[in-house]
Amino acid sequence: MMEWTVSVTFFLVVFISFYLLLSSKRKRLHKKKLPPGPTPLPLIGNFLQIKSSETLKSLLKIRDKYGPVFTVYFGSRPVLVLCGHDAVKEALIDKAEQFSGRITTPIFEQTFQQYGVVFANGERWKQLRRFSLTILKNFGMGRKSIEERIQEEAQFLLEEFQKTKEKPFEPSSFLSRAVSNIICSIVFGDRFDYEDKEFQSLMEMIHNAFQEMSSTWSQEKGNPDSGFDIKNLELTTLCLFFGGTETVSSTLRYGFLLLMKYPKVQAKVHDEIDRVIGHNRIPNIEDRSQMPYTDAVIHEIQRFSDLLPMSVAHMVTCDTEFRGYFIPKGMIVYPMLTSVLHDPTMFKSPNVFNPENFLDENGRFKTNDAFVPFSSGKRICLGESLARMELFIFFTTILQSFYLKSLVPPEDIDITPQECGFATIAPLYQLSIIPRRA
Repeated sequence: MMEWTVSVTFFLVVFISFYLLLSSKRKRLHKKKLPPGPTPLPLIGNFLQIKSSETLKSLLKIRDKYGPVFTVYFGSRPVLVLCGHDAVKEALIDKAEQFSGRITTPIFEQTFQQYGVVFANGERWKQLRRFSLTILKNFGMGRKSIEERIQEEAQFLLEEFQKTKEKPFEPSSFLSRAVSNIICSIVFGDRFDYEDKEFQSLMEMIHNAFQEMSSTWSQEKGNPDSGFDIKNLELTTLCLFFGGTETVSSTLRYGFLLLMKYPKVQAKVHDEIDRVIGHNRIPNIEDRSQMPYTDAVIHEIQRFSDLLPMSVAHMVTCDTEFRGYFIPKGMIVYPMLTSVLHDPTMFKSPNVFNPENFLDENGRFKTNDAFVPFSSGKRICLGESLARMELFIFFTTILQSFYLKSLVPPEDIDITPQECGFATIAPLYQLSIIPRRA
């Protein structure tokens, strides 16, 4: 009995001491004016307000009460949440340097541990980003050589689609392999056959990992400040595969579903393809400037599919002032890209699929500063131009040759995502592809 009493007393002393330490820390932060937010509890923070299975919905609900800039606690750690176009732009663009840090959240920590171009910081990140951009540029990103690779791969994809002979199929694996082959041709110098077992295994690992989230440079070997070590280069390559495979293929998959849900949109894209490209030549990136409606549709698919609604977490690189509040160095920041892509002050139809969001009154393509599926600022996706080229060429090549046919009437198509947390996972579905006649 005496031992039990001593143990309980010891636990209470430790708990109270820890609570007082946290309270003292929070009082100091409060004096320096962190943004407002729900009152956290000892140890668990705002766990009661943020459901682990509905983190995104929970944060948007808190936004409704506290406004576009607020603080929540994940356990004992404060997190800054930014919502809406104005707040995200002010942080990532106007204060780009201060908000350019990166932190590996638990879902990524085991794999990346602050290595690789996405999660590195400081000089290591700058080196890896310059290196990655140089490699992509040298292999033709934004030049005709990479366009030819995408055009070639789109033709291989058409061949696979033709083999279905109008029978229903689920498109995920086809799209993932086609898109990943673009990165393979850059990183490895060649594409893989779709039936290659090692390639299929790689695709499965990347797909599963994405869902579970929602030269050796030996002159550099002894330099502790260098980003050019094997682990960094391996994980930077992995970042390229993640960014260059699952994101684009998921957008294509969601796009097919939306075009079947809205057959009038699909018909207008077909009409524009027929008018600008015809049936006798392969689409190229120069066609985009002559195809405002198709361009608007692709932008709207990216906006509506909302692939990374919470973005990848940022970190404040130094003590900074933001909207009259004190944001300490090292604080985690979530720029809620979903709140920008659905900002009612920036889009006339923010909550429904509507290509008119990117067209002016004369039917010309209209840019929008709130179009941030690739994020913005210093941490904007380094493969943005490659992804945009892939999306346009794959979409136009497929729709030049096929009608996308749903197995159910358009009004019965469910476009609700499977999951919507760190990533938005498109619902599973089957479709048939019907050859178009010239």
